Amino acid sequence: MTTMTTPDTRPVQGDAIDLTTVPAAERQRAFDAAFDYRGDVTLTLADGQAIECYIFDRRTGATLRDCVVRVMLPGGGEKRTIPYESIRGIAFSGKDTAAGKTWEAWVRRYVEKRMAGEHAGIDAEKLD
Repeated sequence: MTTMTTPDTRPVQGDAIDLTTVPAAERQRAFDAAFDYRGDVTLTLADGQAIECYIFDRRTGATLRDCVVRVMLPGGGEKRTIPYESIRGIAFSGKDTAAGKTWEAWVRRYVEKRMAGEHAGIDAEKLD
């Protein structure tokens, strides 16, 4: 597993952020990266528990003490609310299903196909 030294870069599957080494002023960016990631993550809590989940919502407040993530657990959609303060690590364990699927990337592929004389429709790509 690769360790991200800072939460400044877009995470990829296998990256991890040890929040105990991230200055308090930068932790919000780590949670932003986890929220923007469109795959499962594994959260390590202060009590040592590891929770594999999908972060579908976050509630931010004036301080980290006032912030929470809302997660869905695999296999049934059970939802939990977890305070930022109780999270010690974030591992990007699942594939980011949105990676490379920006509007700009779609337009680039469309133009490349048209320029190559291939059929280029507006149909969505199949999900993996």
